[in-house]
Amino acid sequence: MIERVKSPRRLRGTVTPPGDKSISHRALLLNAVADGRAEIENLGTGADIGSTAACLHSLGVEIGEGVVHGVGLGGLRKPSGPLDCGNSGTTMRLLAGLLAGQPFESMLVGDESLARRPMDRVVEPLRKMGAHAELDPLRVGGRPLHGIEYSMPVASAQVKSAILLAGLRATGTTRVVERVPTRDHTELMLEAMGAPLTVVDRTVSVETTDRLQPLDLRIPGDISGAAFWIVAGSFHPDASLEVLEVGVNPTRKAILELLPAKVMRLREVGREPVADLQVGTIPAAPAWDWDASWSAALIDELPVLAVAATQLRGTTRIAGAAELRVKESDRIAAMAKGLGAMGAQIREREDGWEITGPTVLTGARVSAFDDHRVAMALAVAGLLAGGTTEIEGAEHAAISYPNFWRDLESLC
Repeated sequence: MIERVKSPRRLRGTVTPPGDKSISHRALLLNAVADGRAEIENLGTGADIGSTAACLHSLGVEIGEGVVHGVGLGGLRKPSGPLDCGNSGTTMRLLAGLLAGQPFESMLVGDESLARRPMDRVVEPLRKMGAHAELDPLRVGGRPLHGIEYSMPVASAQVKSAILLAGLRATGTTRVVERVPTRDHTELMLEAMGAPLTVVDRTVSVETTDRLQPLDLRIPGDISGAAFWIVAGSFHPDASLEVLEVGVNPTRKAILELLPAKVMRLREVGREPVADLQVGTIPAAPAWDWDASWSAALIDELPVLAVAATQLRGTTRIAGAAELRVKESDRIAAMAKGLGAMGAQIREREDGWEITGPTVLTGARVSAFDDHRVAMALAVAGLLAGGTTEIEGAEHAAISYPNFWRDLESLC
């Protein structure tokens, strides 16, 4: 599918991004093994969330319209075949942790893109916990687990979460030590569900438990989805946008330190801070003095922040983002090719980009490389460019933001 984007004279309106993808996955997975019924509002509707729901159904969990009927930590049943995680790395990694301590073996598979992503980083700590875990394809389960202390070699909220989920059924204490803090949605949710969890500095510990309480919650809007409108509204020459019900968890809101957005109506929903954001055209801004530690906090926003960097004065060097090489696509290469075709002064580095601006972008035919975030980031570039930008593979936006193209049209 090809979408054509042109810069509108004005960018105006209100949008509500879909329910946070990270929180949606965790709400389904943790409530699936809770003792009882949980109601979930504003669950993300993207394909990745559908993969998690389908896998849980294969494991004997009933999931209805906004309702999860938890079966307890010991109530999952052996699936009749492989669990298809689709395109979702979160589904595969977190399920691997949840299933590692089950008395049966499960096979987890995915599409071609997911098959290329590194799963050894979750297999290694699970093996240290005594799990039976194999690769190609990923198989886990069938052995009892014991707690370990694991220092994270690569910043990854998915791997951290997988270890903590495995720790719920491991004897003793499981500790995860982070060098760089990552998103803490799993910890917040486990605490709210009564898990024996403690957080001290950058060490998260969990004890074995027999029971999780079901958790009713409303999922906040995904700040990674809001990021596209924050960048578009900041750099379009005539923009005034409101982005509603956005999750502003401190481990996720680093984009608001880079680009100004007025935070309004701040409140708390299910232990997660939520706000409405007002975004408008900003004055010409200098290049970012990039702190490589930001890359872990902004990993999902980096493709669209590369677009933003083309509009800053001077050279921005985005580093510490080698993880982008092993996402749905090689996002470093994909964004360098797409923005380069649009006239950006962008140089690909091993762990990021060197981008010099400001640049007057020009519409071009570009590829999303089958990657939802690349598709949406290039659409934002198209909103800032002269002429028409044609995006091949635009349909992949539905992976995380099914209504993205509709929302874009409404703002134009």
